[in-house]
Amino acid sequence: MATVEFKRLTKRYGALAVVNAIDIAIADGEFIVLVGPSGCGKSTTLRMLAGLEDISEGQILINGRVVNEVESRDRDIAMVFQDYALYPHMTVHGNMAFSLRYRNVARREIDRRVREAAEILGLTDYLDRYPKELSGGQRQRVAMGRAIVRKPQVFLFDEPLSNLDAKLRGTMRVEMKKLHQQLGVTTVYVTHDQIEAMTLADRVVVMNGGRIEQIGAPEEVYHAPASLFVAGFIGAPTMNMIPAKLEGADGLRLAGSELIRFPRASAAAADLVLAVRPEDVDIAPAAGGEGRVVLPATIDVVEPLGADTLVFATMAGHQMAVRVRPDARPQRGSPVHLSFDLDRVHLFDAATGKRLAAASA
Repeated sequence: MATVEFKRLTKRYGALAVVNAIDIAIADGEFIVLVGPSGCGKSTTLRMLAGLEDISEGQILINGRVVNEVESRDRDIAMVFQDYALYPHMTVHGNMAFSLRYRNVARREIDRRVREAAEILGLTDYLDRYPKELSGGQRQRVAMGRAIVRKPQVFLFDEPLSNLDAKLRGTMRVEMKKLHQQLGVTTVYVTHDQIEAMTLADRVVVMNGGRIEQIGAPEEVYHAPASLFVAGFIGAPTMNMIPAKLEGADGLRLAGSELIRFPRASAAAADLVLAVRPEDVDIAPAAGGEGRVVLPATIDVVEPLGADTLVFATMAGHQMAVRVRPDARPQRGSPVHLSFDLDRVHLFDAATGKRLAAASA
C-alpha cells in the first residue's frame, strides 16, 4: 500500500490547461473518488498518475517518491478501465495471469494468486471460460482480478462501471466497497456518476474545468457544498436554487417574495443565491412557524419513486423539487405552499459562486 500526492499538478494542451495546478494528498489505504462532468480533467489526472500522460507542471509522489519520469510499469500500480480490455482468445485464468507471466513470475505462484483473486471475486467456477461466455459484470470482475493478482501499491479505476446496466452497477458498487475493505489498497477512482462517488469514497474530489471545487467526506460535500457548482452537481435531484438580495441589516428577499428576516445575511454579498435540499422542503399549510419560510407554489409534476415521491413545483417563478412521503400525491396544477427551515438553507455569493452560509448541524 502507499500514499499518493499531487503537488500543483498541471496538464496543458497548448494554451489550454485541462488540469490546473491541483493539490491532493491521499492517505495509505484511502479510497478517493474524482468526480465531475465530462471535460473536468478527472480522467487526465488519473492517466498522469498511471504514467499514460506526460505532466506539464507539478509533481506526483507515490510513497514520497517523485514518479514524474518513472515508466508506468515501474510505478507499482494497476489500472482497471471502462473497457474491460480482456483478451478474447484467453480464458479467465489466462487473462488474470497474463501480466504475471509477462513479469516471469513462477507458474505455481501465478496459479496461487489467480485462484486467490478468483475466490475474492467469486470467479472460481469461471476460470476455464472465455470472455464471450461471461456477463458484463463477470467480465468487469475479471478485469479487477487481473489488477488484484499484481498486488500493486495503488489501484486506479477509470469509470469501470459505466458499461453496466443500473441494477448491475448497484451490485458492483457493493462488491467494490467490500473488496476495498478486504484488501485495504490505496484506490483512486474516476467517475461522472455522483452516486458512485457518494457510496464508494472515503473522500470525494469534485472537479470542474480542471480545478478542484471541493475535497471532503461524502456527507460533507452533500451537506456543506463549497460552491454553487458542487450544490448543483451533487444530489439527485440537486439543490433548489433561488436568486435573492440582501436588504438592510438582516433582510433577505427571494425573487418574487416578501422580505424575510435572516440574521446570517448581514455578512453576505448583496446578490445571493439561496439553496435548499429537496428533502428540507415541505408542502405545508399557509401559516408558517418561527424561523421558517412559507411561499405559494403550483404543482407541475409528481414522480412516485416507491420509497418516496418527488414533487416539482413552480415557486416565485422558479422550479422547486420537493421530496415527500411515498403516499403524498398532490395533484398537478394544484396550488400549495412550500415551507423550509432557514437553519437548513445555504447562501452563496451569486458573483463568485462561493458558499457564504452553511446549514446548521
